[in-house]
Amino acid sequence: MSLAAKPEPNVKQAVPFFAVSNIEQSLRFYVDGLGFEMKNKWIDEGKLRWCWLELGAAALMLQEFRKEGHDSWVPEGKVGVGVTVCFTCIDALAIHREVTARGLQPSRPFVGNRMWVTNLLDPDGYKLSFESPTDVPEETVFSEATDRKV
Repeated sequence: MSLAAKPEPNVKQAVPFFAVSNIEQSLRFYVDGLGFEMKNKWIDEGKLRWCWLELGAAALMLQEFRKEGHDSWVPEGKVGVGVTVCFTCIDALAIHREVTARGLQPSRPFVGNRMWVTNLLDPDGYKLSFESPTDVPEETVFSEATDRKV
């Protein structure tokens, strides 16, 4: 019987790549509101066009679509509608408190599938869900009384 080493996985990470209508507005939401850090960027013709953002071990990319000229695209509605990205956290309630203190309005946390869940919509309609495991009963809704028991 051979004890061959298991090969290292080839795929390491999936990174959402969001087309955004206004990258400055998106950066205010992601960096100032959610606490992401910009780790890389592309400046084209003196304008920020693309960036790589990280929050803890999670990452995402933003790129403002051109509204005129070569490679332009004007969507019919908000480009993020129907897209949800779930971020698994150690403490989603802490995320809720932090982003609320920074002026964002996340949904009231609730327990679904044995996870605390709080959601936000970004300026382009992308839904961001922050979730963390819990033993709190299903369908519990967060309140200050719940917070003291967690």
